[in-house]
Amino acid sequence: MTKAELVEKMAKDADISKAAADKALGSMIEGIKKALKKGNKVTLVGFGTFSISHRKARQGRNPQTGATIKIKASKAPKFSAGKAFKDAVK
Repeated sequence: MTKAELVEKMAKDADISKAAADKALGSMIEGIKKALKKGNKVTLVGFGTFSISHRKARQGRNPQTGATIKIKASKAPKFSAGKAFKDAVK
């Protein structure tokens, strides 16, 4: 399902315009991004939790040359599905 298809479904289910549904979805996504950037978790009960995963700096190896390289520490977004969501997908 694409974003456009999701917006269309939201508009139909909520009986609102596509523009309003697109604005609502965009606002939700931006809200999640801002919360994660601040270091907070976002929990949607029955759906799941968005959080930040911290990766430590480490040594790696270039597969072409075999040379050792340094990989910087980084942060990555992570999603953990909630129990109700997992059960609905089974």
